[in-house]
Amino acid sequence: MGPLRGRGTATLVGSLTLTSDSPAATRRIGARLGRRLRPGDVVLLLGEMGTGKTCFTQGIGRGLDSADQVKSSSFVLVNEYAGRLRLYHADLYRLEDPREVMELALEETAADGVLAVEWPERAWDELPPEHLLVRLEWVDERRRRLTFEARGNRYEELAGALPPRAKRRHLGAARGSTRLPNGQAGSP
Repeated sequence: MGPLRGRGTATLVGSLTLTSDSPAATRRIGARLGRRLRPGDVVLLLGEMGTGKTCFTQGIGRGLDSADQVKSSSFVLVNEYAGRLRLYHADLYRLEDPREVMELALEETAADGVLAVEWPERAWDELPPEHLLVRLEWVDERRRRLTFEARGNRYEELAGALPPRAKRRHLGAARGSTRLPNGQAGSP
């Protein structure tokens, strides 16, 4: 998972790293983000197969009050879920040509809701330059590291709202650290 490339990629303005000890904790982190999302927000999910991208998106759906269960959409490029806001869940895994994303007009289609994209590296140049990138990585068989990279001020605000507070340990065993724009480490 190398550096982010794309059309006019916005500058990284901050990052946050959380650790999830279970799929349920990953969903809760996603739900926490989902409750804060607004129309036009874009979340890109980058990670190997099995790291929890769909699990995290299920949490986003829960946070958006979707009645439908978000499912892995490997055979459909975009699924749509109704809720407080419409969730457009794009899975680009089977994409053969990045220009196919341009034809989908994801940014325009999702303007009234939230766009969550799995496997964004298949079409960086066709995705919005301002977004919240979530890197999901294996820590061990059970735990995952979720690194949130904010590209644009709106996404810095979203990432800043994610760390669990002392009284909000309901995120399960999620632990976090932040990387401030000046490069100094901080704790939530």
